[in-house]
Amino acid sequence: MSDEPLLLTPGPLTTSKATKEAMLRDWGSRDAQFIELTATVCQKLEAIAGADQNTRSHVCVPIQGSGTFAVEATIDTLVPRDGKVLALINGAYGQRIAKICEVKGRAFVTLETAEDTPPEADLVAVRLKDDPAITHVAAVHCETTSGILNPIAEIATVVAEAGRQLIIDAMSTFGALPLSVGEIKCAAIVASANKCLEGVPGVGFAIIKQSELAASAGNASSVSLDLYDQWQYLEKTDQWRFTPPTHVLAALDQALIEHEREGGVEGRGNRYHENCQTLMHGMQELGFKSYLPDILQAPIIVTFLPPDDANFKFDKFYAKLQDRGFAIYPGKLTKVDSFRIGCIGHITRSNIENAVEAVAAAIEEIGVTLK
Repeated sequence: MSDEPLLLTPGPLTTSKATKEAMLRDWGSRDAQFIELTATVCQKLEAIAGADQNTRSHVCVPIQGSGTFAVEATIDTLVPRDGKVLALINGAYGQRIAKICEVKGRAFVTLETAEDTPPEADLVAVRLKDDPAITHVAAVHCETTSGILNPIAEIATVVAEAGRQLIIDAMSTFGALPLSVGEIKCAAIVASANKCLEGVPGVGFAIIKQSELAASAGNASSVSLDLYDQWQYLEKTDQWRFTPPTHVLAALDQALIEHEREGGVEGRGNRYHENCQTLMHGMQELGFKSYLPDILQAPIIVTFLPPDDANFKFDKFYAKLQDRGFAIYPGKLTKVDSFRIGCIGHITRSNIENAVEAVAAAIEEIGVTLK
């Protein structure tokens, strides 16, 4: 083990050596090479999203900051000031969307289900029929509060049939699970560099339907998070409006090269599926129980229930795993105690097997009995 732990978390993630090394160069934000780098990254992201590169029906708009910056920017830009959002909630990130709408002064209603229950498309259809004022639906593809995979294709179908627009928070799935704007009708897919693309934190982006973006002038209540203005400036000058995260974008460019070499979405997804299956099998063999049934589990992050043993304290467990070279995440469920272990990042099946061995050693050391 190196001094650098493997990050078995929902992001930031463990990255490759080459991706780290891509940040060793300084870039001038107005240099021709950096302008070309920005264009290349955006084109690759559009391709991963299944956008038509010829018609440019959907365009990539990058934005400085974390994934939440990009989600807030997309909602603030695409939803008119007199619009109304239906926020689908079964975890913390759906709740965050509702909070964004509240702070941004957008009317909104929610459809909330338990953290282990996906929203039903039929119920979404009913809500849209009963409330014609709703203009947009916002949904999370994989809610990493629990690791649940929500039925985004079914939701997209009923939203389109109702003549409304769908905004997809694909933060934890983009690049590893199929999500194509050519197959799933939506106004925008929002993600960031530091999840399944295996880049580093600091830049988010939205793949936006160009007709919706073109109609969004004046919607945004923020200067820095106005994606319409960002798009227009990039189109006219090929440059970012404000200081871009140059090193972060260079790292993302390298990460995208590695993503393509691995076989794109399919190849990346296959590795994560293998990681997830290895993790779940190994933890179950030790006696741990996962929170979700297999059918709802995304191969992104797995929530486990803590042992029914007074000796189990998460902080102590975390520290023992950290000593062995692994960083995991605390739980985020509201009704039961839990902890989470991620399957994504520059990690392999053998890393997961080693992590399970570390879990076994850690619980033995702190005197926990698994039943």
